[in-house]
Amino acid sequence: MDNKNVVNSGDQGERSLPAFSQPSEISEKLDTVEETFRTLAQQYEGDPIALLALLRRLETIHVNIRETLFQDSLPNNRQRLYALLRDIEVQGGWPHIPRMKLQRFLARFWDDEAPGQF
Repeated sequence: MDNKNVVNSGDQGERSLPAFSQPSEISEKLDTVEETFRTLAQQYEGDPIALLALLRRLETIHVNIRETLFQDSLPNNRQRLYALLRDIEVQGGWPHIPRMKLQRFLARFWDDEAPGQF
């Protein structure tokens, strides 16, 4: 797999920048991890405590990678920064794990309950 992106820089001609796209090796490993998490979630379908534990673990992993490994690997020059930003733009944006809003959670709960049960 070619790990270079060619960028036209005007009068300077073309230059190669490092690509940050997922190589097939990590993509295959991520597919395996994703399938493991999906299978685990399906095993606990209907068990909100277990599923909440799974979501918490995913969030912990996300924060840990972002705060340590990812931040330590951020580019230290303009060319690599441009390549990273370009990859973020092309590959689908910044990763984010949204939390369910308490209001939405309660609205769902109230919709399921018959009026006057409390």
